[in-house]
Amino acid sequence: MATSTVLLSLFLVTLPLSLSQNPGCRIRITSNGLQFVKQEGLKFVEEELENITIPDLRGKEGSFSYEINNVRVTHLQLTQSELWFQPHKQLVLNINNSSISLNFQRKLLYWLFYDAGMINASAEGVHIKTKIDLARDSLGRLRISNMSCDASISRMQAGFSGTLKRVYEFLGTFITTGMRFLLNQQICPALKHAGIVLLNSLLNTVPVRNPVDDYIGIDYSLLSDPDVSEDSLDMNFKGMFYSLSAENDTIPNLSPALNIKEQERMVYIALSEYFFDSAMHAYFRSGVLSLEIAKEKVPKDLEVILRTSYFGTLMLLDPSVAESPMKLELRVLAAPRFTIKPSGTSVSVNAVLNVYLMPDDQPPLQLSSLTMESRLSAKVHLKKKSLQVHLDLKRFRIFSNKSALESLALIPLQSPLKTLLQMTIMPVLNERTKRGVRIPLPEGLDFTRETTTHHAGFILIGGDLHFSKSLREVIEKYRPPTTPATNTGSNESI
Repeated sequence: MATSTVLLSLFLVTLPLSLSQNPGCRIRITSNGLQFVKQEGLKFVEEELENITIPDLRGKEGSFSYEINNVRVTHLQLTQSELWFQPHKQLVLNINNSSISLNFQRKLLYWLFYDAGMINASAEGVHIKTKIDLARDSLGRLRISNMSCDASISRMQAGFSGTLKRVYEFLGTFITTGMRFLLNQQICPALKHAGIVLLNSLLNTVPVRNPVDDYIGIDYSLLSDPDVSEDSLDMNFKGMFYSLSAENDTIPNLSPALNIKEQERMVYIALSEYFFDSAMHAYFRSGVLSLEIAKEKVPKDLEVILRTSYFGTLMLLDPSVAESPMKLELRVLAAPRFTIKPSGTSVSVNAVLNVYLMPDDQPPLQLSSLTMESRLSAKVHLKKKSLQVHLDLKRFRIFSNKSALESLALIPLQSPLKTLLQMTIMPVLNERTKRGVRIPLPEGLDFTRETTTHHAGFILIGGDLHFSKSLREVIEKYRPPTTPATNTGSNESI
């Protein structure tokens, strides 16, 4: 009984490890990338704070009655700001010694004297600190799950104008105290709404599970919450392609862990062999890795060599059949496999080439079935947000499925068939891969100055970020149709 309990305990301990899945794609945002994003983020924060709505204020202190309304923020200056990583799932924004300029309408009554006009005010020593919690939601998307905020204003100053300026200056404390309280109340709700509602609408532009073309799709769902260290933020994505006709038919991820050590560039993207192998499996499962070349599309010089190679077979046929047009049917036998080494990336492809005669009004007549083994080199690069692959045919050989003697007879076909592949099939493959696959970055952010290095089992692409669209432009495009209403009612004396 004790032995069974121990074994059960060991099983439960190791179960999470057995169920864990290595990512097919891993993205690292470094401190350099975070500081770059901060520049655009602060513009957005300024715009949000400049648009805050402050309710009207009225009150009475002895013989002094006042009412202020139409409060507007005219200028915001964020002089000192920092944005940093907070292990394990947070970003921290700290703003110090900033100022907010306001103006508003006043109505003042002191004894029998009444005055109205504009007041210019400024909040000095504004301090704001927010902590942003990042997490994976139920769909596998990165979300801002929570925000904590603390805001304070050291002092508030108001400048009066008009006939009773000197009379009211000593009474301005009542107004500035109330305005300081109201303004302080509006800062954090505005920032929380900007983060949890508006910035999450930006994160919604990151693809999670979308079609790539008419045959396959890509799954970029997060496998876990982001891992935040003191100098980087790492996100582990499934990075798996799937066939649109059989979405649950996938291959296991046996690739090694994607260990990113670099920190110099703003962003690093690691792509494992599994990432590319799953794409090949998806295409293979979709039935698109096959090609037919028939009749006049068969190159004449290749047709001559084929007829010479099978001269003996053709002599035994009826002359009308022997002179029929030819058809070549190329079909991949299994999903191509990627191999990534420090020296580069290669793709192994095994296919069968069936050679037919196409007599009129008769079924195709098969002359031979040849096995083809080829090795391609692959160059991976990233353009903006599009991941592209260019393939080149490096090695190629054919042999017969019937006998070694026939394989020797096929040696003259090696060169023309290789040329056929390079002229007809490789352009088709590269045209498909040239369309590219989008990487999981939000709209408005593009990749620039890429560097590509190869490691054992994965490719690492480093680069910097570029804002092709402003944060405000993207958020306005995807702003939710309904947003929480801001309190615009009046407040009695505070």
